[in-house]
Amino acid sequence: MYENLMETVVDADNAGKALKAVEANKGAPGIDRMRTTELRAHLRKHWPTIRSKLLEGTYVPSPVRRVEIPKPSGGKRPLGIPTVLDRFVQQLLLQALTPIFDPTFSDSSYGFRPGRSAKEAVEAARGFAEEGKDWVVDLDIASFFDEVNHDVLMNRIGQMIRDKRVLGLIGKYLRSGEMSGGVVTAREKGTPQGGPLSPLLANVYLDPLDKELEERGHKFARYADDVNIYVGSERAAERVYQSIKRWIEKHLRLRLNEEKSDRGRTWEQSFLGFRITEDREIEVTPDRLSRLKATVRKMWDGRQNGQSSDLRDRWLRYIRGWWAYFRTATDRESIFRLEGWIRRHIRKCFWQRWHDGRGRLTRLRRLGVTGRRLRVVSTSRGAWRMARHPVMHEALSNKCLRRYGFLLPSDFVALEGQ
Repeated sequence: MYENLMETVVDADNAGKALKAVEANKGAPGIDRMRTTELRAHLRKHWPTIRSKLLEGTYVPSPVRRVEIPKPSGGKRPLGIPTVLDRFVQQLLLQALTPIFDPTFSDSSYGFRPGRSAKEAVEAARGFAEEGKDWVVDLDIASFFDEVNHDVLMNRIGQMIRDKRVLGLIGKYLRSGEMSGGVVTAREKGTPQGGPLSPLLANVYLDPLDKELEERGHKFARYADDVNIYVGSERAAERVYQSIKRWIEKHLRLRLNEEKSDRGRTWEQSFLGFRITEDREIEVTPDRLSRLKATVRKMWDGRQNGQSSDLRDRWLRYIRGWWAYFRTATDRESIFRLEGWIRRHIRKCFWQRWHDGRGRLTRLRRLGVTGRRLRVVSTSRGAWRMARHPVMHEALSNKCLRRYGFLLPSDFVALEGQ
């Protein structure tokens, strides 16, 4: 029952891996303002003392720094940012606990697990639809990370772990409190998003739900607190929804957000930014495409400061990350329909950045435009209209944009191997 787990937690090899993970993840500083770049030097000096405190069970975590980030759907999402040192200690715990708990988790759990991904969750959903289970019960747990019951969670962990030092340390992290505006607020429930350990604790907490769904013979996919159950009819969907809602309230002491939880056909519901069409294809949901378009408008606003290479590099980082996730889609028509629109925004941005007639004349000449076509620099047309002008298509042709490194949606196929 892992009675001496803390020795594994503070093992030198485990510590080395944890340090590299925290440095690689970077992230904002906590309440002490220490940055990840300072962690290695801090541990070189203080690790023997920290290690002794962990082994003795006397290590005390710092409160997390509370911040709120905007949700794409509106409102704010609270995050608790631990200090860099506490992120390191949580990473130590995560690496020791994952080999213990992960093998016990359901095959239908995909979120934040080694070797598992959102892509697999969505492909599983597609498989259920192909079997004829194209009614989905979409469960949205209200404020999950804020409402986790500490007693339920610690009891679940205690079934596997007997080392009181490890249990005590996890309990301290759950109760460490949040600092906002210089005031520390105690926490009696919830596990703050923002630390390395939080996703594993979420999976430990929700694993009994997975087991209950398996025992009932349901087809489902769960990614963290996003749970979709697939059934064969509207009547079954309503029955399952009401039954599982009661089970969650009784056994997990959580409640569903009934405004966001829903029952419907797979092509009417979204799952991790995708939906399964009537033809059993996977497509990106319209709201995620809208977010992409909003980002394009923002990133290719010609009023920004910085070099053109800075705009390009930010765009490449964003679009590569976006594609790495959304290339799961098997129906990509809605994505590729945007390529001309995106190119127009890029051309619009450069027309704006060339500022005036003199600047535009210089740039167009450099790009090979000659003769009477240069008269366009004196136009009174707006930047958006000029972005589709033949002269701009000649100056900033698709070939030219690629030559200068501006990746376009039509190049996504080339990213498949990256």
